[in-house]
Amino acid sequence: MTAVKTDNSQPIRCAWASGELLIRYHDEEWGVPVHDDRVLFEFLILEGAQAGLSWNTILNKRDNYRKAFAGFDPQKVARYDRRKAAQLMRDSGIVRNKLKIASAIANAKAFLEVQKEFGSFDRYIWQFVDGKPIVNSPRSMRQLRARSPESDAMSKDLKRRGFNFVGSTICYALMQAVGIVNDHFVDCFRYRILR
Repeated sequence: MTAVKTDNSQPIRCAWASGELLIRYHDEEWGVPVHDDRVLFEFLILEGAQAGLSWNTILNKRDNYRKAFAGFDPQKVARYDRRKAAQLMRDSGIVRNKLKIASAIANAKAFLEVQKEFGSFDRYIWQFVDGKPIVNSPRSMRQLRARSPESDAMSKDLKRRGFNFVGSTICYALMQAVGIVNDHFVDCFRYRILR
């Protein structure tokens, strides 16, 4: 499946962008280079939560995640204790998975350590592509990757630093989300904008 034009008034988009929420995400966020640590932390948590689920499910719960995880403030999340984790397990607005909740808290602590070491998480995460987005040129869903040598390296290093739910596939999805990789289809209107 290639990029599709839904009607004469709509621009051509990547084929996966269907439904109001996914279209808005595709048009406004996906593939846009992010350098704000809070936003990078948000996507790190959301991509980990998405493992085994659809991205649409996570987007539908995103506002609830913002409330549950203190606006994705890593300093606040790093202070969450067992009682707060138990409270989150009762929150139907997020994915109630004990391992994913524990991972978000552990990742907040590891995130703060990376900030301390590198000055920012942004500086750390963008080093895997030498600070410049990778522009792929997929023409169909078959040409989209699930991982790359860069996501493999990122995953390995994140795990070494104590992060969880950061396998190579999750790292690649994170890279796509925050614009480290531009995987918009070549005939999608966003491809040239982000190139």
